[in-house]
This record gives sequence, C-alpha cells and structure tokens, in this order.
Amino acid sequence: MSISLDTTVSSLMTNRRRVGALKSLGVLTVHDAITYYPFRVTDPVPLLPLRSITVGTAAAFAGVVRELRVRPLAARRGYRLEALVDDTEFALEHSVRPSSANLVFFSYKKHFVDWLSSRLGQGSSIVVQGESSFFNDRLQFTHPETLVIGKDVGTADEGLARVSRPRPVYHANSRISSEHIHESILSMLQALAESDETVGTSTSPNPDALADADERGGDDRKVSAEELGRAIPDIVPEDIRLSNGAMHRAEAIVAMHEPTDAKEFARAIATLRYEEAFISQTALLRSREGVRATPGYACPVDEEHRLPEDFVASLPFDLTAGQHEVIDAIQEDMAKPYPMQRLLQGEVGSGKTVVCVAAMLQAVDSGNQAVLVAPTQVLAEQHYQTISDMVQKLSVGQTAGAGSEAKNTVPVVLLTGGMRLAQRRKVLALAASGEPCIVIATHAAFSTTFQAPNLALVVIDEQHRFGVEQREALRRKNEIAPHLLIMTATPIPRTAALTWFGDLDISELRELPGGRKPIRTIVVQEADGSTMSRMFLHIRQRVEAGERAYIVCPRIDESSEAEEDPEGGAPMSPDDSEQENEAVPLHSVEEIERRLQALPQLKGLRIATLTGRDDDETKQQVMKDFAAGESPVLVATTVIEVGVDVPQASCIVVFDADRFGLSQLHQLRGRVGRGGTKSWAFFISRAEQDSIAAQRLAIIEHSSDGTEIAQADLELRGAGDVLGDAQSGGRSSLKLLRVVKDADVVVHAREQAAELLARDPELSHETILAGAVLDFIRGNEAFLATT
Repeated sequence: MSISLDTTVSSLMTNRRRVGALKSLGVLTVHDAITYYPFRVTDPVPLLPLRSITVGTAAAFAGVVRELRVRPLAARRGYRLEALVDDTEFALEHSVRPSSANLVFFSYKKHFVDWLSSRLGQGSSIVVQGESSFFNDRLQFTHPETLVIGKDVGTADEGLARVSRPRPVYHANSRISSEHIHESILSMLQALAESDETVGTSTSPNPDALADADERGGDDRKVSAEELGRAIPDIVPEDIRLSNGAMHRAEAIVAMHEPTDAKEFARAIATLRYEEAFISQTALLRSREGVRATPGYACPVDEEHRLPEDFVASLPFDLTAGQHEVIDAIQEDMAKPYPMQRLLQGEVGSGKTVVCVAAMLQAVDSGNQAVLVAPTQVLAEQHYQTISDMVQKLSVGQTAGAGSEAKNTVPVVLLTGGMRLAQRRKVLALAASGEPCIVIATHAAFSTTFQAPNLALVVIDEQHRFGVEQREALRRKNEIAPHLLIMTATPIPRTAALTWFGDLDISELRELPGGRKPIRTIVVQEADGSTMSRMFLHIRQRVEAGERAYIVCPRIDESSEAEEDPEGGAPMSPDDSEQENEAVPLHSVEEIERRLQALPQLKGLRIATLTGRDDDETKQQVMKDFAAGESPVLVATTVIEVGVDVPQASCIVVFDADRFGLSQLHQLRGRVGRGGTKSWAFFISRAEQDSIAAQRLAIIEHSSDGTEIAQADLELRGAGDVLGDAQSGGRSSLKLLRVVKDADVVVHAREQAAELLARDPELSHETILAGAVLDFIRGNEAFLATT
C-alpha cells in the first residue's frame, strides 16, 4: 500500500480505539495528522543520574540492562516485561554513586514483547527518558522512551540529546492524550517518509508495525526532513521562502512535531504561519482577478441616467463627505462591464442605507433589478419602509419638476417568508418578469422560487449574519454575475478585512450625520440595588418625556439556552474566557418582563416583549406599538440588534452584558440616540471586578470608536465570535495564522503574493502553489467572500 497525504488513518492503523480517538479530533487522513499542530513545547528534560532523580518528575539517563524478565499477567491476558538497569558509567560522569531502576512495559501482544526483549537484551547500553515512580523500594519507569546505543543512535550523548529535547504538547481530549497524539503523528510521518524513499515504488510499512510503534512510544528512528521532502514539497516559491529566511515545508513539519529545541519550534511556526498567509492572500488576489474576467452589468451614470444624482438632490439633508466619496466609488465600479465587489463598513447611523439606495437606483436606472437582503423580518420591514419613503419623495420631486411628463415611480417591493401567499406570488411575479425594481427581502431571496433575470445588484446587509453559500446562491441565479455590495455595522480591523475579505474593495463611513449625540454608557453591577433602582427611575422619567426604552436579555425563557434566532442571526453565546460565570443562569425575557411589571418605578407602563419565536404579524404589531408609544418599554432578545430604527428610543438596558461580545454590545448601543436626543446605554453585569469580562466592559464604557472596540473584541474573544465562523475561517484550513498578532505577516504575504501574480498571473511556473491555492479555495468556501 502506497502512503500519501490523502491516505486515511484508518487504513494505516489497526488500533481501532486510537483511530476513533483521532477522528474525534478531526484527524482522518495523514494530511490531517501532520497539520494537527502542537500549541507549545515542553521544557527540555533534565539529564540526571538515578540517585538525583525526584520521584514523580521526568528525567533522562544512560544505563546498561543487567536483567530482563517477561511474565504473563495472571488476572488477564497480556504480558509484563521488566528490565533492571543501572547507571554506573553515567553516574560516575556526574560524580554520583551508581544506582539501579526498573523499566516496566505492559502489552497484550506477544510479538511486541518478543521484539522489545530482543532490543533490551542483557548487557545492552541504552538511553532512557520517562517519568519516575517508586515501587517495591526501587525507582521505576513505566513505558519510558528507550534508545539502544549502536542500533538507534551511535553514542550515548546522541541518544541523551534526542530524548531530552522539548516535547510538543497538543490539544487532547478524554479519549486520547497529547503523548499518544504525538506518537501517532510521528509514526505517520515516518511511514510517509519511508513510502516515498524510492521514486515509483512503495516501501510503506505494515499497518501492524504502525500499531506497534504507537504501543512502544513512537518510531525509534528520527524522521528525516530530506526523505519527507519528497512527499511534502515546498509550496511557497523558493526565492520567496529564502528571502524570508524560512524553512522548507517538510523541515518545518518535522520541527513542529519533533523539535530539537524551542528555537527550532518557533522558527517552524513562523514558517508555516507565513505559508498560510501566503496561500490565502494568493487565493484572494486570484479570486479578485477572476471576478474581473466575469461578465457583469454595466450601469453607467450619465446625462441619460441621472436617477442616483436626482435621488441625492432630493434628500432633505446634506450627505457627509464620506458618503459622497463612497457613492462616487460605487458608481465608477458599477459602470464597468465586470461585477463590483465592495465591502462597506460604517458605524451605526453613519448613513449606509442612503449609499445603498443610490446604488440600487443606479441599477434600476439602467433597466435592471436590485435586491437588498436583510437578516431579519424586522430589519427588512424597516428597510422597506425607509427606502419606499425615499423613492416616493424622489418620484414626487421628479413629477413636480417634469410637469405633465412625469417619470414612472420605481417599484419597491417586500419579500419575506411570512408573507401571505397571494402577496408573495405577486412580488415573485414582478421579479420574474425582469421589470426594473427594488426588492427588499429576507432569506426568502435565497429560495429557488425567487428569480430575477435582470438582477444587476445584490446588497447584503449585516454580512456576518449570512453564510457565503447563501450569498453565492444569489450570484449564481443568472449567467451574468450581479454587482455585490456587502454592508456591515461591525467595524473590521484592517488586517482582519485583508484576511477574510481581501478580494473585495473596502470602503468606510467614519463620519456620523449631523444631530447625532454621543451615547452615555454606564456599566452597572446587578448586585448594586441602589444604582439599579435609580436606573429604572431614570427610564420612567425618559418615558414620561415621550421617549422609549429597550431592555435586552440573552434568553427567551428560563428553559431555553442562549438565544437562537430562527431568522438566521448568530446566537449569543457566553465568552469562553469567563468560565466562572457559566454556572450562573442567564436572564430571560420572560423573567425580566415579570420583574419589571412588579417594579414601582414602572408601575402603570405597558411593557411589551419581542423574541425570535414571535410570528411576523406579532413582531410587526409590537414594533408599531413601541414606535407609537403605546408600549414604551420593550423587553427583547438580540433580535433588535440590527436595523431597528425608532428615533424616540433613548435608553437601552442589556442584562448579562458581561456575556456578550464587545461588537455586539456596540451594535445594541446603536439602537438608541437616533433621534437627536440625549441617550443612555446601561450594561448590567455580574462579573467579578478584576475579571476579563469586567475589563472588556470597561473598554466599551469609555469608547465609542467602533474600530477600536472591534480590535479589542478580536484580541479578547477571537475572530470566530466577532465575525461568525463563515467569515472567520473557523472551518477553514488556517490553523496558525492569528489575525491580530500577525498583522505584519498578512500584509507582507499579500505584497509578495501580488508581486508573484504580477509576473505569473496563472501560476504556470508554480504548479505546487497553484494546487495549494485551488485546494484552499475548494476547502474554504466558508472562508472566502467569493469563489
């Protein structure tokens, strides 16, 4: 059997329990095994004569086998091999009196015991490394690592240097230890190296030999990077690798799993980390160029197509400089004959909606269609109302200016999963006709029933709420690819944007429209009854002044876990770093609504609730009553996190704020202060004063800069929690690259990838890299923004 990177672990190992344990870690193939990297290495094992070893600690020494005994186990099948060794020569070198110890091995397999007996014959000089114990008045080592002088290594010094080297430590579980993971990976590396020693032939070992190697503590022969290089070729071009002072890939793989010292391990990590950055950036840049070779809708803005310009002129307010700049960039992109690919970042309330309406009108003005997809029913309806009003005012203005030659109104329609069948069919028919229109939709736009033959623009709102597969479903509906505008109110630090959205042009809206006042943020300890009481009294006063208040809870009811948004929102989950809080039940909408009803400060006020479980009709009515002031206090889950726009809302209270991410809290805070009034955000916490959660809340309490908050969120929680696994590479092959700490690595890799593609766009001279890029794209559909 020939062994390759694609060979399955189950075909190599006969130990079914070990195979199952590795599978639980996601290790199914040889490639999975060699890229299951350790997260640190141990300190070197000390070289000590037997008399200097402390019981219970690891040590290494050289000795001679004086006696060897093999005994069958009485209670069950199997054997016990016991070797008596002394360290006379080694002890004298250390000026210590010699001593002796027992080496003990247990096995069910007679052929393994026979093999071990032949190695550890009486008089054999060996090197031993293991953890010591004390049994029957003698030092004992159970299943230690042993090397035979003259067979495994040439000299005792060579053997001692090898067994005392730092050991890699892997993420393990209850089914398999780090040491057994290490043994299995070394066995597979050795098998891979031996399988490829002779080109065109296979010298792969018997699977039983691999199982035995696991049992005896790994293969006794150090894996050769030179031999392994035939099976694991370099991916990064040699000139680029050498310019970075990096190792060959095979050398780095060996150094990761069998490092000589900590310095070599660190160099291996740096090499493989750069490799990941280089492959990902090459893939993103090639993807970007590939899109430009795809036919798209050219939507010009000129004397005949002035609808976007008329729209901007019809607005009752002046756009910010940033809005003008982004609109100009989008108009230039959409006028080209290939699809636009743009990510628009903007703080809550920065005016992204106006920008996307101008873009959609540009598509419609060219005789095409546009769709805006929102993650929730509430947000879709809000967008529909806002955009319909804007387009209606534009049409009225055009009618007044054109006299009897009034232009036709641009159709704006809403498509959601909860619509009545007759209304839904009407919207689907309009889209299917190809008539120029704007469709505001929820996830219903991804269904096969939605067809828009002239779809020139797709706008995705709150990108982290959608998977790449969903976005691609819209892009593949027609032969001509639509322009793509992705919007997010979750600021993404530059390096993260390069890492996940490097194939998109990135625009930012940093200015806030006039009239927006800063939101005062206050962290309140829930145990502080006095402050909690004053907070609710303050809310009563704001409500009596005609304002509104949100109360946010992470759960729907006492029986539910963290909220699960059925409309596709990412569930709120506790911060993994706050293990001490996980035993404390999270507050629920049901519980808090009941408590608020009993508060004297809120007596007589109508309190409504809103969760992801409510049907569309209920949600619509609740939001209508809240906006009208009939229910001025709304207790809700994070369903109100994005897009809900009630100008009268001036207060928001978030319970269990210490269990939310900073970016999510920043989004929730953006629900208030939209009407120009003074506003407050109260974050209720049960975190200990010096805990990480308290430190996180202190950041958002004193900062309103979304980019700064997002950067802190990445550093404290990790990318998957901030952006969602679909954008973070949580399911991707990136295992070592760290978004925050490796910013310089990503930027440098992108520069070198761009230089390479400039001279070899098709990677025709870099076939191994081309294959790695293709594998990366195919295996990371949840990583790349486009394919």
